[in-house]
Amino acid sequence: MKLRGKIALVTGAGSGIGAASSVAFAREGARVAVANRTLAKAESVVRAIEAEGGRAIALRADVSLSADVQRMIDRTIAAYGVPDILFNNAGVSPSGRVTDISEADWDDCLNIDLKSVFLAARCLIPPMIEAGGGVILNTAGTFGIRAARNKAAYSVAKAGVINLTRSIALDYARDGIRCNAICPGYVDTPLNDSFPPPARDAFLEVYQPLPGLIGAEAIAEMALYLASDAASMITGGVFVLDGGQQAGLYA
Repeated sequence: MKLRGKIALVTGAGSGIGAASSVAFAREGARVAVANRTLAKAESVVRAIEAEGGRAIALRADVSLSADVQRMIDRTIAAYGVPDILFNNAGVSPSGRVTDISEADWDDCLNIDLKSVFLAARCLIPPMIEAGGGVILNTAGTFGIRAARNKAAYSVAKAGVINLTRSIALDYARDGIRCNAICPGYVDTPLNDSFPPPARDAFLEVYQPLPGLIGAEAIAEMALYLASDAASMITGGVFVLDGGQQAGLYA
């Protein structure tokens, strides 16, 4: 029970990495606030947690909006107390070069993938400090380390998440806050459903040295470790789980 007695708030938790992480946190003893833009998806994850004997609440939140973020945090505190763990996982992944992507899609990606991390951290860090500290995890991505063709907005947003993670880690370490970023490679989640299997498999054959698909549960295990006391001296880190993609350069 690595998170016994802890309170966790997970965004983008209706499916994929967020759902898997919410379930993993609950299994290890945390009470979990499952936040998602679609409430029905969050409620489905809560039912899965409760079926295993865990405790969770479902929250509807558009994390790109400051009022929604504040309401999400207030409801979590009212239900369970100040979260010990904030996992900023909500994200979108539009395709397009800078001359192709619309201004609306650009803004949507930057707001959901990057601004949301700022908003949640800004709202939650003060009560976290007052409560004695906490852990912030942010989902970045390998495209934030090295840009990819036709993914301009997403690459920019995730690069921003990485340096925002480092900034939070530096600025609040002495206040008891740890902050780390997780950089998944290609993960088999609904976010990537638009990538058809033939194209996906061809991509992985070239770019991912380890064979097979990375599941959301693998990312959840990394998040669980970083959220736990076992990682008490780890902050400002960028943790890659990509089957080896970042180990080399490919044509």
